[in-house]
Amino acid sequence: MAVRNVVRIEEAKCNGCGLCATACAEGAIKIINGKAKLVSDSYCDGLGACLAHCPQDAITIEQREAVAFDEEAVKARLGHGAKEPRKDEPLFVCPGLAAHQLRPEQSLAQEESPQAAPSQLGHWPVQLKLVSPTAPYFADADLLLVADCVPFAMGDFHSRFLKGRSVAVGCPKLDDAGAYIEKLAQILRSNNLRSLTVVHMEVPCCSGLTRVARGAVALSGKSMCFDDVTVSIRGEVIRTEVVGARE
Repeated sequence: MAVRNVVRIEEAKCNGCGLCATACAEGAIKIINGKAKLVSDSYCDGLGACLAHCPQDAITIEQREAVAFDEEAVKARLGHGAKEPRKDEPLFVCPGLAAHQLRPEQSLAQEESPQAAPSQLGHWPVQLKLVSPTAPYFADADLLLVADCVPFAMGDFHSRFLKGRSVAVGCPKLDDAGAYIEKLAQILRSNNLRSLTVVHMEVPCCSGLTRVARGAVALSGKSMCFDDVTVSIRGEVIRTEVVGARE
């Protein structure tokens, strides 16, 4: 044991959003009973990558007596010890990653069935991790950045938000917010978007999608605002705000 830097989490301030756990590359933080907890001192490198992601300022760095940071234990915990594929083994490419622009006729055909509402999805893939910043469906587009729980909550999501827009889907709690910011910034830099709309759930962790959009706009160097829409767990729009230049 020696005195070194370790993160300290103030439980009273923590709202359980989980952004710190997502930001921690070592997996040292977990959400337990609705609060962020340091799993083990040995997993914490003390560099504090999680600090900037906490919306409640609940995390600080403190110097105290702690066991040494164990990089090998972290690798084992995260499963980085998996066997590397041989160079002569072909890499599997998932067919779901192939980009497709869906034809409007597909939606029109669905309208003939009174039981099925027509899909307004105009391209594939939709996950922010998987889309290409230079995909044709982003050119001169109205872009919808949406939390992946929203379409399940909103019965009229397709007609109200998705119709006429390109879409990128993500979860700010479970995925890498830094990677999201970089990917969205690439999309903004590579395309002359007509508009950006961010739609997320009312739960605290979901507001991280707004911070992703803010960070991406700043990183892209673009001067633009975006509509930020908050949806209740019952699927109702409870707040719409303009973020950016028109504020």
